[in-house]
Amino acid sequence: MRSLDWVDGAVEMIDQTRLPQETAILRLTSTADLVAAIKRLSVRGAPALGVAGAYGVVLALAEHDPAAEPDRFAAAVASLRTARPTAVNLGRMVDRVAAVAGAGREAALAEADRIRDEELNASLAMGELGADLVGQLVGHREIRAMTICNTGGLASVERGTALAVIQALHERGELSEAIPLETRPLLQGGRLTTWELARMGAPHRLVVDSAGPFLLARGAADVVLIGADRVVANGDTANKIGSFALALAAADAGVPFIVVAPESTVDTETKTGDDIEIEDRGRAEVVAVRSMAIAPEGTAAINPAFDVTPVRLVTALVTEQRVVRFDLGQTLSEGG
Repeated sequence: MRSLDWVDGAVEMIDQTRLPQETAILRLTSTADLVAAIKRLSVRGAPALGVAGAYGVVLALAEHDPAAEPDRFAAAVASLRTARPTAVNLGRMVDRVAAVAGAGREAALAEADRIRDEELNASLAMGELGADLVGQLVGHREIRAMTICNTGGLASVERGTALAVIQALHERGELSEAIPLETRPLLQGGRLTTWELARMGAPHRLVVDSAGPFLLARGAADVVLIGADRVVANGDTANKIGSFALALAAADAGVPFIVVAPESTVDTETKTGDDIEIEDRGRAEVVAVRSMAIAPEGTAAINPAFDVTPVRLVTALVTEQRVVRFDLGQTLSEGG
C-alpha cells in the first residue's frame, strides 16, 4: 500500500490524522491545500514529506507559470519548503524539483516521480541492511525490537525506515515482538505504528513513552530502532521527541541503538545537532488529546516536536547505501 502518490493530476494521500478509526484518502489539487495538509500532519515523516513537497512543486506549476508569474511561483515554492522546518527532506526535494521547473510541468513531474521511486527503493534496501545488522548485533533469532513514533509506509510511501527493518525481521521469522512507544503528544506510535504492525501481522505490544527506558533497563528489548528527520555531519540525529531518552536508556542497558534513514535525510551541511532548528508546535497538542482537554484552561505548555540524540549514543546509522558503525569509530565522511 502506498500512503502517498500522484494520481490523475493531484496528490492523493492517506489522511494520517484520521487513523486508525478511518482510512480516508485526501485528494489535493492546490499548493495551499498541500501545505495545510503538511502542517496539520495529514502527511508526516521525513521521506514522505520530501515526496509530498516534490509533487507540490508540480501543483505550483499548474497554478503559476514561472515565466509569467515568477514571484507567485517562488512564493508557492517557499510555502512548501518551509511548511515543516526540522525534516531536511522537504526543502531538499522541493528545491530539486523547482530546479527543473523551467523545463515545464512534465519534466517536473518526472523528477518528482524519480524522488518517489528512490524512496521506495531505499525502504526496501534499508529494511534488509538493517535486519542483517540487527542479527549480527543481537546474535539470536528471537528479536524484540523497540521503536518510537511512526517510521513505516505512512512515513515514507511504502515499508518505511526503522519499521521496514522490523518488517524484514518479521518476514524472515526473526521477530519475537515489536514494542512501539505511544509517542505523545500526537500518539503516532499508538495510532499509526500499531495500525501498520497489525496490517503486516507482526506481534506487538504498545507501551507508554515513560515506560520505554525502564523496560530497556529490565532487559525487555534487544534493540532500539528509530527513524530520523535529519542526520547531520557529525552523526547527531534529530527525531521524534522521546528518542533521546531511549538512547540514554539503551546506552545504560547495553542495548544497540540504531538510526535508520535514507541518504536523503543525511545533511552534511549542518555541522552538529546544536544547529538543527527544532519545531515547537504550540500548546494545543499538549493540553488536549484529539481535541479533548486534559489540562485546565489557560495552561501554558512547551511542545518540541523533535529532540536531538548525540552521536555518542548511536550504535549505527543504516541507510539504503551503507551501514555506519559509530560505535566502532566510523564517521559519516568515511562511509561504512
